Amino acid sequence: MDANQINYYLGRAREIIGDRSQAEIEYDNAVIAHLSTGIDIKRAIGAANLEYPEESLKPNTDHWVDLAARYDYLKEHKAILKRLGMKE
Repeated sequence: MDANQINYYLGRAREIIGDRSQAEIEYDNAVIAHLSTGIDIKRAIGAANLEYPEESLKPNTDHWVDLAARYDYLKEHKAILKRLGMKE
């Protein structure tokens, strides 16, 4: 990947992910860590809610698919940043 591709990817990722506070990033990282152990999105969010009650999510039934997609994206994004030697 050249620098232009990396910059394009990072800009697009910022658009998709949006602005997040440090607390939101930590919550998201907790969800991703739980997902990485092999548990499903509902249990991962439940566990992160216990760790970060201020940031806890309480999704409606119809939001689980979108949340799963968001956290799959965030998980892959973190892996890409790691391969590039970058941090959030």
